Amino acid sequence: MDITRSTPTRATLWVLALLATLLGLATPPAARASTAATPFKVLALYNGTWDAAHISFVHEANDWFPKQATQNGFTYTASNNWDLLSNGGVNAYQVVLFLDDLPQTSAQRSGFEQYMRGGGAWMGFHVSAFTTDAQAWPWYHNQFLGSGAFKSNTWGPTTAVLKVEDRTHPSTENLPATFTSSVSEWYSWSNDLRQNPDIKILASIDPSSFPLGTDPNQTWYSGYYPILWTNAKYRMLYANFGHNAMDYASNTALSSTFASETQNRFLLDGLKWLGGAGGTAPPADEISETAWYSLTNAANGTCVDARSAATANGTAIQQYSCNGTLAQQFQFRSTDSGYTRITIRGNPQQVIDVTDRSTAANASLQLWSYAGGQNQQWQPVKESSGRYRFIARHSGQCLSAATSSANGVQLTQRPCDGSSAQSFTPTAQP
Repeated sequence: MDITRSTPTRATLWVLALLATLLGLATPPAARASTAATPFKVLALYNGTWDAAHISFVHEANDWFPKQATQNGFTYTASNNWDLLSNGGVNAYQVVLFLDDLPQTSAQRSGFEQYMRGGGAWMGFHVSAFTTDAQAWPWYHNQFLGSGAFKSNTWGPTTAVLKVEDRTHPSTENLPATFTSSVSEWYSWSNDLRQNPDIKILASIDPSSFPLGTDPNQTWYSGYYPILWTNAKYRMLYANFGHNAMDYASNTALSSTFASETQNRFLLDGLKWLGGAGGTAPPADEISETAWYSLTNAANGTCVDARSAATANGTAIQQYSCNGTLAQQFQFRSTDSGYTRITIRGNPQQVIDVTDRSTAANASLQLWSYAGGQNQQWQPVKESSGRYRFIARHSGQCLSAATSSANGVQLTQRPCDGSSAQSFTPTAQP
């Protein structure tokens, strides 16, 4: 093939577009943008070995999404190699889908968390949120998804009338106020997503759907049940569908997840929104893993400080008047499951450590060489004020300052109580 003849150059295309504009023949801006943009890359991960209804959905998804790809500006790759999350392979894709499972190994989970914190985008379906032990991966189930553990389900699979609660989000702006979904089994959760300030519920079960289910013992008769939602801290969408009705005896699908054109509009608009996130940074007000921060206590205005600017093992972590020195500059480096090690700028191998791995209230804090101990890992939890509290992994207690502003008071861990002594403002340092 003569590529130079069959593929116009960028300059040639520009000249043709200009002539078309002058002649009033140019395509509409939206259509031009769609065809000119570089396709974003989607990776769909699946298991495909458990529950015929989930396997049926996987087969449908791996047929339906590729058919939509060209006209909607993306490429689609399906794989059952979940180690792409742990070996860096996922970084070649702007969006990752979880069709019928979730990461199972610690390496896969850590890799996915890093991908999302680094600006990746995700869409998950149905069983990708399922767990009976949310604490086995608290970052994913309690923070990222916000749903916690599985609570109940409907049976058998049915359609549902969904109420669109937010028609301003890019994934739902083209949906009607209510619509009928495709057939699915529906899940409920231990956490009330309405109480989570980071979660934006996009659609829920409309009351006109009740009773929902065909088995009286697994039917919802009333209540509030989110179906579609996003987390404002990430580029993510979760959809609580992806379970076809099945004749299990003959392994025959009795429904299609892609039977509702309105539901499909959510999928495509949502995928385009996610695809636009390729390479973007996390929200600007989140703690960066590459910046150095001072930590100012809300109760007394002092800063977290290494005594005498030392970095040796056993150096007391204290409160001291904020002065911008290296003794008061820290970096948050991810370990896994939402936890970080808090390193000091003067010697990044040294981290804030709970002395002697103590789980007692008022145990003192010190610097110590990082060795992977859970007493050296802290979970940053953002408060509604924009400040943070830091929770020790081994004890579940909070990093705490004194109520007085006296210099030199050693910091401790104490049971989390929501007080300002446990609330800190991170301020990026040059």
